[in-house]
Amino acid sequence: MPWRRLFLPILVALPVLAILIGLGTWQLQRLHWKTALLAELSAAQSGPARPLGAEPQPWSKVFTNGTFLHSQESLLGLEVRGTVLGANLLTPLSRPDGPPVLVNRGWVPLDRPQSIARPEGVVRVEGYVRPDEPRGLFSAEDDPAARRFYTLDINRIGPALDVRGLAPFALVALAPPGLSPQALPQPARSLPQPPNNHLGYVITWYGLALALMGVFVVWARARLKESAA
Repeated sequence: MPWRRLFLPILVALPVLAILIGLGTWQLQRLHWKTALLAELSAAQSGPARPLGAEPQPWSKVFTNGTFLHSQESLLGLEVRGTVLGANLLTPLSRPDGPPVLVNRGWVPLDRPQSIARPEGVVRVEGYVRPDEPRGLFSAEDDPAARRFYTLDINRIGPALDVRGLAPFALVALAPPGLSPQALPQPARSLPQPPNNHLGYVITWYGLALALMGVFVVWARARLKESAA
């Protein structure tokens, strides 16, 4: 029977088709998730900061009061600004009404000049909540002895800084109004706005699935015609 000649090609094409549809569906789910996340970030950006609770929502805008432990600060990551290589300054914040929390105070040059502001006494910190990020297989190697970290792994950073009971999240400080762009550290100016390219991926994977079906149908019709001739 002519259709038997299509049996093996169909067995080969179906798993490929299933993979392409699965990838498209996964990216469609990611699209809905990213759209909702961007909406939450936009609402948090335009709204007022709320008091920092025990279990805050990731990326929410909050504020808290405490005292910086400047003697236990460290550096996170690497970033070039202009022609200057720098990193983010992590400083534990001791709080009277909760566990200490790591605060990303902003970017500083690696030479860490004396002009870095280190306020004393009780301060108010406004920023957004950044979740903990355990190290992955391809993460850069940290240097706990030098207090240099490349992943926000709080369970690893806390012992290296000799700070016990750190909150399981960090606080990324936001620049107060009127802060000079030359001030150090240079805090974040807004909540993060991650790119949303998932629609393009959805179109790509579903498009490839449709193309595969179209090519297979044309090829199968040609084979069936050859068999009937």
